[in-house]
Amino acid sequence: MIGSRVQSRDALLGLLLAAALVWAGQGHAQTFEDLIDDVLKQHHGDDGGQPAQPLPARPLPAPAAPSPSDPFAPPPGMSAPPPGLVPVESGPRPYTPPKIDRPAEENVQGETSAPDGDTNGTALPADASAATGAERTRESLTAEEVNGAALPAEVPPLEGANPLVLKTQILLDRAGASPGVIDAYAGGNFSKAVAAVETVLGLPADGMLDKAVWDALGGDAAPAVLVKYTITAEDLAYPFLASIPADTAEQARLPNLNYTSPEEMLSERHHMDVRLLKALNPTADFRQAGTEIWVTAIDGAPITDRVARVVADRMLKQLRAYDAANHLIVAYPATIGSEQNPSPMGEHLLGAVSRDPVDEIATSGGAITLPSGPNNPLGTVRVDLTDPGYSIQGTDDPSKVGKPAADGCIRLANWDAEELADLVEPGVVVSFQ
Repeated sequence: MIGSRVQSRDALLGLLLAAALVWAGQGHAQTFEDLIDDVLKQHHGDDGGQPAQPLPARPLPAPAAPSPSDPFAPPPGMSAPPPGLVPVESGPRPYTPPKIDRPAEENVQGETSAPDGDTNGTALPADASAATGAERTRESLTAEEVNGAALPAEVPPLEGANPLVLKTQILLDRAGASPGVIDAYAGGNFSKAVAAVETVLGLPADGMLDKAVWDALGGDAAPAVLVKYTITAEDLAYPFLASIPADTAEQARLPNLNYTSPEEMLSERHHMDVRLLKALNPTADFRQAGTEIWVTAIDGAPITDRVARVVADRMLKQLRAYDAANHLIVAYPATIGSEQNPSPMGEHLLGAVSRDPVDEIATSGGAITLPSGPNNPLGTVRVDLTDPGYSIQGTDDPSKVGKPAADGCIRLANWDAEELADLVEPGVVVSFQ
């Protein structure tokens, strides 16, 4: 299994090198990150590996020390390898009832997905779920198919809207290895989350789904990943905005930057791409209390460990948090600065946590204040760094996490930023790599 993984990683490196050459020769018509995501999606698939035991309760036995090239290796001077994600007593964290429409033009993971099917409001053909590979769209997925998805002996390329990918994304989210917005497509954020679990298992972090990762996440034995949720009168009593203007000066005159629809609110609450929520519930009336809809079952046992160290990895576009014993607790996809506005270098300390922050921005006409709300550019939470002007924060568009520039700050999906804010305290060290 290790030998096959090494060969797979060598093949992946070759594909990545070829992608770089293509990108250089195409006049940058496509962003390099998106091109890499396309390569990762096309390359997904493995030989299935050997059986592995589910993730045991921590502390885990220390796995073999990671190689010097392992991006998850501890920094010099720390002897203990990072052997754990979240505390898992037996399989994934158990589901509990959930506690949100911001359509995006591109797929959340950044790759170019198969075009969505145009049904013009009509029902899909009876054999829609039989479509395979890149032909599949979100509309072809069914809850029964996703809940029953199993890992085949030989994993095929994970193309198109894929029920196995969707199930795995939800299992990864439960385990603390965030795939970002759950959308049923295998892209860069999906691969990074899989790599985090592989690191826990002491395996090469190639980011490809195989039997070891599947079994560790609970796999075939996992509780249902899609469940029914009933829209309540309380949900619909939320003060939705009719729309959000593009002009920031007009935004500043609004009372808040709240959600604009029940679909947006419910998709974000369940960490879903809003298009996936709609595809799984094609006839649902999201504005009617009592409507039953399919949503992701992402909740699990709370994380009790405190974060002692945070790593912001620019190359992987990932933020990882470790406890005092250097166990990996959580891993999140992240946007970390940009070439125009780079993030700070070296080590910094976390400062105060601000819930529902306002955003002070400079314009040609002077400073303006954007009101709080999930559609504020800072999202629903901000954790300041001791370096003035920098922070870890949420975002008004979780589907773009890991892709656009972040003005020097670290942007996470709102739900990931909220979880991290609950696990840290002022004085925790953040290392930028």
